[in-house]
Amino acid sequence: MQERVVVVVGYDGAELLDVACVTSSLHLANRIGANPPYRPLLATPGSRPITCDSGLRVDAHVAVERFNAPLDTLLVSGGLGHERAAGSTSLVGHVRRLAALARRVAAVCTGSTVLAEAGLLTNRRATTHWMYADQLAHRYPDVQVDPDPIYIRDGSIATSGGVTSALDLTLAFIEEDHGVALARGVALGTVAYLQRPGGQTQRSMFLTPHTTDDLVVRRATNHILSHLDDDLSTGRLARLAGVSERHLSRLFLTYVHETPAQYVRRARTEAAAHLLTSTALPLAAVARRCGFGSTESLRQAFRDRYAVPPSQYRRSRQSSGTPEPTISASLHRNPDPTHRGC
Repeated sequence: MQERVVVVVGYDGAELLDVACVTSSLHLANRIGANPPYRPLLATPGSRPITCDSGLRVDAHVAVERFNAPLDTLLVSGGLGHERAAGSTSLVGHVRRLAALARRVAAVCTGSTVLAEAGLLTNRRATTHWMYADQLAHRYPDVQVDPDPIYIRDGSIATSGGVTSALDLTLAFIEEDHGVALARGVALGTVAYLQRPGGQTQRSMFLTPHTTDDLVVRRATNHILSHLDDDLSTGRLARLAGVSERHLSRLFLTYVHETPAQYVRRARTEAAAHLLTSTALPLAAVARRCGFGSTESLRQAFRDRYAVPPSQYRRSRQSSGTPEPTISASLHRNPDPTHRGC
């Protein structure tokens, strides 16, 4: 194959980032030296321009119903127009036809709805934007929907979470096709992490807004996430919140679905995971900054949450260049001389 043709299926209401994360990354891979190079093509119904979610209009390269040339990868973009796209018998039929010609098939975000409607996700694990996961699972009960991972590969078919996970998935494809060095170059060029592992959750507890309106719980969780190395015992948190320990525990179980102690341990462990992959701090310093009483407490927390010790977690993530998302600024107070920054 002289070039890897990548057909990106778009439609009115597609998310522009779902398209651009893929096409821009592939063009950058070409500039760096992808051999064979990629040839990204935007295919739309009738080769008509599409109006994206943002209101911007984008011209197409080809008509999805007329494309018959050899292709390497078929990718369906997501967007608010995904339900209308999945309701188009013509579009779904041509996605099914092109999928049979492609080496691999993928969907970004809610584009998984189109793949599911085409029967391409039947009896497969798949993901989508976490906000639409329940909808996808309800509508297509024969699809094993997992709302958590950034992307999932099941055989030759891949699905990804919301919007920027398109970049993670594309980086994974570039690494698969051309190796780690080229994928790392594309990640550096796009100023992105290389690359978040597919199994990483779409929603870090440090990035997900708290949906509860309970002021006591919000005050307590905000304090926990910004003071990991402080005394975060249930008694101390209750005093800061101005309630009894029993009442605070009841509120946490109601709104967070875990006890204050469980929430604290999870926050400290996730923060430690970030420091292990973004700094050269020794385990003792990581444990201290995240509020663990000892390195042994840190090791036990890691075994419970990640099923590996922290040293192994650090080696596996750094060898593949996959740091955790940036989190609480409180972790970086009083920088250690060995700290490399985030």
